[in-house]
Amino acid sequence: MRVDIEDLSVAYAGRTVVAGAHLVAAEGQITGLVGPNGSGKSTLLRTVYRHLRPAAGRVLLSGTDLRELTPARSARHVAALPQERGADVELTVREVVAMGRTPYKRAFAGDDAADRDTVARALAEVGMDGAAGRRFAALSGGERQRVLLARAFAQEPDVLVLDEPTNHLDVRHQVELLALLRGKGRTTLVSLHDLNAAASVCDRLHVLHGGRVVASGPPREVLTPVLLAEVFGVRAAVVDHPLTGDPLIAFDHRERP
Repeated sequence: MRVDIEDLSVAYAGRTVVAGAHLVAAEGQITGLVGPNGSGKSTLLRTVYRHLRPAAGRVLLSGTDLRELTPARSARHVAALPQERGADVELTVREVVAMGRTPYKRAFAGDDAADRDTVARALAEVGMDGAAGRRFAALSGGERQRVLLARAFAQEPDVLVLDEPTNHLDVRHQVELLALLRGKGRTTLVSLHDLNAAASVCDRLHVLHGGRVVASGPPREVLTPVLLAEVFGVRAAVVDHPLTGDPLIAFDHRERP
């Protein structure tokens, strides 16, 4: 399923946070949003998973306006991992992940064998199958992150919307998560602060600055020293990664650009 964001603007308390954004998340590809803090990445993603209503513009899922779908129907197409990840949920890990099956169930319906299999598979994918009976609130930040990602997988969506999915994860689990996303082959719209992670996992990047999309394209074309200086305020060189050949950004931590 393809996502088209057309002339999207979002405002808070009279202040425009995203202005006239145009971007595409192609079917089966990983599309990244990068930009400094406050550039509008999370705000834009919230409109895709219907947490916010845009002031103007629209979000299309394979040509259908998202707002024409019922919340339950859109939830069958789009699953989100937002930045707001409450830790005080008095549920077990298994119960949290099972919430991903809600869009497919009638009110008060219990889980059936297919639901339980889907939940177990999602937990195994993120390496949390051994924690199914633990309380969600007792988990570390990284563990909670992986459980909420499993909940999104259990939703079996056409589109994954992930807001900083590598936050709280150690290096090993960051690498495993990015490899897992690549292997999914699912339309994915993801915001990332780590530009090297974005360069390695994303097929296409959109750079936001001041609420506007200022550059779009493959990572190698977008992440140039000039853009890194102008948008992120850093001095950097872009070289080939010695193991993968992906663009690798080497930052100069000694002086400002």
